[in-house]
Amino acid sequence: MNSLEPVRTGVDALRLDNQLCYALYAASHRMTKCYRPLLERLGLTYPQYLVLIVLWETDGLTVSEIGRRLRLDSGTLTPVLKRLESAGFVRRTRRQVDEREVEVSLTDEGLALQDAAVEVRRTVVHHLQMTEAEIAELRTRLDDLIATLAGDA
Repeated sequence: MNSLEPVRTGVDALRLDNQLCYALYAASHRMTKCYRPLLERLGLTYPQYLVLIVLWETDGLTVSEIGRRLRLDSGTLTPVLKRLESAGFVRRTRRQVDEREVEVSLTDEGLALQDAAVEVRRTVVHHLQMTEAEIAELRTRLDDLIATLAGDA
């Protein structure tokens, strides 16, 4: 998968080595595999970790706000939130202003996981063998790709 030759037209374009979608899929799979044992020690799955990251940034968000940040629908997000609540990391409450909205807040236990999460990230960055600048550059390129595919660009 190290071919950097220009993509040819026709059948050559279908070579696995020429597929950006496969490279992204494989990288995503390897990245979550790298996180798995580190998060298991904290009693978290990768999706739960992502929810906590969003809440560590801004506590007290609604389910729909968390879903927007993570690009997940409420049907996917609700089971993750239920498991986080059962584990004692978050609490869900109806907003008094609008009872249709469910607010998600960190518990003391959920907030306490933040220090351990810093170490998880440090370990993953070490495995990546990339500098923070390289990570930021890759993130920018991926964010641009996400925006393009979402029609935001």
